[in-house]
Amino acid sequence: MLRKLLLSSAIALALSACGERTETGSTMPETQTAAPASTENPLFAASTLPFQAPPFDKLKDADYQPAIEEGMKQHLAEVRQIADNPEPATFENTIEALERSGALLTRAAGVFFALTSANTNETLQAAEEALAPKLAEHSDEIHLDPKLFARVKAVHDQRDGLGLTPEQITLVEHTYRNFERAGALLSDADKAELRKLNAEESTLSTAFGNKLLAANNAGGVFVTDVARLDGLDEATIAAAADAAKAAGKEGQWLLSLQNTTQQPVLASLKDRSLREEVFAASIGRAEKGDANDTRATIQRLAELRARKAQLLGFANYAAYSIADQMAATPEAALKLLTDTVPAATARARAELAKIQGVVDAQGGGFTAGAADWDFYAEQVRKAEFDLDEAQIRPYFELDRVLNDGVFFAANKLYGITATERTDLPVYHPDVRVFDIKDEDGTQIALFYLDPFKRDSKQGGAWMGNFVEQDGLTGAIPVVYNVENFTKPAAGQPALLSWDEVTTLFHEFGHALHGFFSKTRYPSLAGTNVPRDFVEFPSQFNEHWALDPTVFANYAKHHETGEAMPQALVDKIVKARTFNQGYATTEYLSAALLDLAWHTLPPEDAKQDVDAFERQALAKYQVDLPAVPPRYRTSYFSHIWGGGYAAGYYAYFGAEVLDHDAFQWFRENGGLTRENGQIFRDKILSIGHTRDLAQAYREFRGKDPSVEPLLEHRGLK
Repeated sequence: MLRKLLLSSAIALALSACGERTETGSTMPETQTAAPASTENPLFAASTLPFQAPPFDKLKDADYQPAIEEGMKQHLAEVRQIADNPEPATFENTIEALERSGALLTRAAGVFFALTSANTNETLQAAEEALAPKLAEHSDEIHLDPKLFARVKAVHDQRDGLGLTPEQITLVEHTYRNFERAGALLSDADKAELRKLNAEESTLSTAFGNKLLAANNAGGVFVTDVARLDGLDEATIAAAADAAKAAGKEGQWLLSLQNTTQQPVLASLKDRSLREEVFAASIGRAEKGDANDTRATIQRLAELRARKAQLLGFANYAAYSIADQMAATPEAALKLLTDTVPAATARARAELAKIQGVVDAQGGGFTAGAADWDFYAEQVRKAEFDLDEAQIRPYFELDRVLNDGVFFAANKLYGITATERTDLPVYHPDVRVFDIKDEDGTQIALFYLDPFKRDSKQGGAWMGNFVEQDGLTGAIPVVYNVENFTKPAAGQPALLSWDEVTTLFHEFGHALHGFFSKTRYPSLAGTNVPRDFVEFPSQFNEHWALDPTVFANYAKHHETGEAMPQALVDKIVKARTFNQGYATTEYLSAALLDLAWHTLPPEDAKQDVDAFERQALAKYQVDLPAVPPRYRTSYFSHIWGGGYAAGYYAYFGAEVLDHDAFQWFRENGGLTRENGQIFRDKILSIGHTRDLAQAYREFRGKDPSVEPLLEHRGLK
């Protein structure tokens, strides 16, 4: 699942009001002094590479912090000039001027935060920790400036009489709302307190991310006897040997941790004691009482957020966070989730009964638990559907899935083509670059793909922009996708699981949302939309992984090139709703934990992390011991370090949209160029230039229905 780790929350807020993009050329006000030249730091000038691609071959770790600090200095000078303008406030000299500001900061921060997520090191982590409070203060300097806000408010108050376009009116409202939500209406005393809260929150969120990365890397399980790995395929065992060797323990095998509670190897390991060891390492990775324990950081973050919401006039942080989302209120988000709990947990209990039946039939003599679920669920799947994950992996080789699946579907729907190029520098040898061209041959984007897990990369999968689409300057988007697939041993093919296939489609759905953006103002471009809409295009794109035409084009054996036998394809389709009770319940548990933490009032915000988690799961009746949350509190990166605080529910809200939209495609002929163009024009290209609920109604002809989602998950 995606975590859009483009910028820290503080800088994202600052630049959303003041122009989040990288310039193709100077657009400073005419009286602004040009930026000082730097012959040593490549970030000080716009990249001369095609489409302003980052010059990774010239960049050094030491370049980022001074560039960001100089970027903040220049940005504040530009903003001060706007605030001090003696002319009456207009759209052009205030709102659009803000949109044009901050070029150096945007350019430097966009690359820096991409690397701290995908390829960090001690130098970058130290810079990130040093910059976090400075960036928070930078955001506050802008949004809490009374003179600047007075000009924004003046334009906002007269916006309907200024002859503005609908997109310009939306930008005015967007800018004003950002200032208001950042505290522009507070008293001086409350502004001073808010500054302190923001600085500490930014520092702690950064610290959480660094602690969790270290905990993930330290939490893997070393195995000294290869016999204990019985059940794993040769490629996985070879990759584990390589991982151990890289960790300085040649002759052993390292089972590394991914970011979720359940670990892929648990579906195959026959050694129950090793399964339990891996599971225990997963759920306890950030709770060891050492330097990587995240619980004290989480306690304080919860307190800070609750107090911040109170200062801004909200009952709790969830109320503040969701107010500008499509759900609008925590109550609406909670209802979306809790309405599904009874059906999901009932289905999960029925699935557990089948698993226990297998254990008993084999004379296991134990009660199946969370560490056993995937192993025995795989056996249930084999028995009920005659489907084995090991049977299907050979048909999902990464390059073929990418080129003949993901790119093929995008061509059929939207007319675009992706062509790999090797002339641009990258930040790691695993990263690949592709030209994205439209049907007429026009280049519309540049795409970077970083597919494999490594110790320097945060867990999960996400999309971001090195360069945002910008109608003011003509800049096209430079987009990246990051995944955490297991890197094969040298000479071995990268074979994906079915979940990893859908992840590849999912993240490219986000990329498409960025590619097709067609807005004038960059802060309204692409994926700069509410969280409960941003996941809609990505989850929608997953559907094409199983489309018969697309599937037949990529699901071919990596050795023989033969298509997957139809009987095996039918089994995958038939098994689509298998284990959905578990999958839905583990998601709901995590989403409800998020809302439980962020609906705490300030006086109750400091909680014992473990006790509160148990109480919250019990409160929402998702406390099934065999079905732990997809993310426990202590390693829930989405909400403590990834910008999804009180927003993890958004995946479910967006899923209602994506299944309903796919139902429209089924009703109108499916995978056709005409249908793709309609979806591109009405959904993917509009950014946040208009009311998105109304935009969806215009696309679909009605409000979305939850029925297709329930049917897809087998819950109805």
